[in-house]
Amino acid sequence: MITVTIPPAEKLSIALPPEIATLVRHAVEAGEYPSSSELIRDALRDWNDKRQRQQGPDELRQLWQQALNDPRPPVAADAVLDRLEHRYQAMIDGGAALRS
Repeated sequence: MITVTIPPAEKLSIALPPEIATLVRHAVEAGEYPSSSELIRDALRDWNDKRQRQQGPDELRQLWQQALNDPRPPVAADAVLDRLEHRYQAMIDGGAALRS
């Protein structure tokens, strides 16, 4: 037997402009959503997803700006790639030795 636990929902009261309330009612009446609550939950999930996706580019912009402001001398890309190649080759070689 599978038991599914659904977290309790907090009930909120919201005020919508008449045109939005009409859109919500029409969507429910058309069968797009089983209830106005489900439509609002779906809209809030979409909003939250959009917000979270936006945090990625914002964080990247911040990191880019930090890199631009970093007073240390730049490191050539070839040097970085060479170090990574050596590091991962050593990991592969070490793994091969363990498998032997």
